Amino acid sequence: MRSLLLGIVLIILVGVGGLVYRNAIEYPTRQIACPMDAQVCPNGTTVSRTVPSCTFSACLPPNVSLPDIGIAFALPTGFVAVTDRTTPDAARIAMYQTSTTPLTDVGGTIIIRRYAINTSMGSTSSPQATALATIQQTAIGGASGLPVSVTSFTSTVLGTHRFTVVTIERFVNVAYYLARGSDVLRFDAIDRGVDWTNPSLDITKLPTQTALRKMLTTLQGE
Repeated sequence: MRSLLLGIVLIILVGVGGLVYRNAIEYPTRQIACPMDAQVCPNGTTVSRTVPSCTFSACLPPNVSLPDIGIAFALPTGFVAVTDRTTPDAARIAMYQTSTTPLTDVGGTIIIRRYAINTSMGSTSSPQATALATIQQTAIGGASGLPVSVTSFTSTVLGTHRFTVVTIERFVNVAYYLARGSDVLRFDAIDRGVDWTNPSLDITKLPTQTALRKMLTTLQGE
C-alpha cells in the first residue's frame, strides 16, 4: 500500500515537472520593453519611462506637480512651500515664500488659488457662468472691499498660456488669472519690504512679480 502511494506521488511530481518545463519552453520569460520616448519637465529637463509600469519618472525639483488641479511648473529659485494656518482660505491650493516664516516683513509670496466657475445662477451662456464673471467676483480690492474695475484688467501671454492680469492693489499684489473649462486659476505675486512711496516705482519689476512671471512661462497643463 505504501509503495502504491509513493508511486502515485512520483507520477504527480513528474507530471507537474513536465508541465512546468513545457511552459518554460513554450512561453519563455520576456523582458518588458517600454517606449523610448521622454517627458519634458517644466524646467526643460527630461525623464524616461521606468519598468515594469512604463510610467514616466517624477520630475525632480525645482519642478513642482499639483495633480489635484492638473498643472506643473518650475518653482523659482529661493521659494519654498509653506502652510499659512493663520489665514484660512478655501480657494488656496498652494503657497510659496522666500522665507519659511509666514507673514514676514521682507521677501515675497506666491499663492495659487482655484475658483470654480459658477453656473448656478442661470444657463451656461449667462454672465455668471463665464470665466470673466468669476474673475470679477474674486478680484477684490483689499482697502475698498469692492471688485476691481474690469477696465483695469489687462491680458498677457506667458509661455503657452494667456493670462488676465489684475492689479488688486498697488501696495498688495498683482494676480494672474488663467481661465480653463470649468474653473479659473489665480496666481498671486506679493512683494514685501518695498518702498511704496517711491513715485518712480515700477511694480512689474519687483522681485516676486518677476519670479512669478518666470514661473508661469514654465506652466504645463490646461
